[in-house]
Amino acid sequence: MLELTFFVKFFLGLVAIVNPIGLLPVFVSLTSHQTEVERNHTGKVANFAVVVILLCTIVAGQHILNMFSISLSAFRIAGGSLIAIIAMSMLQGKLGEVKRNQEEDRESSAMESVAVVPLALPIMAGPGAISSVIVTAAEHNTLFDLIGMSLTVIIFGLMSFALFRMAPIIYKVLGKTGINVITRLMGLLMLSIGIEVIAAGLRGLFPSLLS
Repeated sequence: MLELTFFVKFFLGLVAIVNPIGLLPVFVSLTSHQTEVERNHTGKVANFAVVVILLCTIVAGQHILNMFSISLSAFRIAGGSLIAIIAMSMLQGKLGEVKRNQEEDRESSAMESVAVVPLALPIMAGPGAISSVIVTAAEHNTLFDLIGMSLTVIIFGLMSFALFRMAPIIYKVLGKTGINVITRLMGLLMLSIGIEVIAAGLRGLFPSLLS
């Protein structure tokens, strides 16, 4: 039961951080010149790329920290701060410059395919999602946990792909206001996650001060 709770929490964390519903307007905008078949293919490739990126992060995250001699507590604080910054932007109904900037927008408009860049990286599997996955994988590094997290990422990718397939319908039903409301709610959840990660990092760096 405890393991199931952990995987559900990890899944909901991905939903809040990646926020596929909030990204529907971006997806519709980036694929506005494509046919329905091409748009579905773009959504499939983008979500496949996100799954691959996050799976690689699960496997290699701890090794990257060890390579640069970065303690988990320090990375928690850095990653939690980044998650909080993105969350503050989402609370204002924006994607934020951390995920996407004007230069990338101009480049993407000239691209034939936008599935991997900028849609998968850095808009979906951005710094916040990667940081969160690295921290979680480093904390729960047993083989069972890593396999469970990998399956959770795959399930998330399938759910996100299903949402992207229904993007025009969802966008029409919810409208800009509805999507902004969901984005703000996800931002609030994401801010809570960021604060929890920062607090855990501070406890690890300064155990005597926070005991």
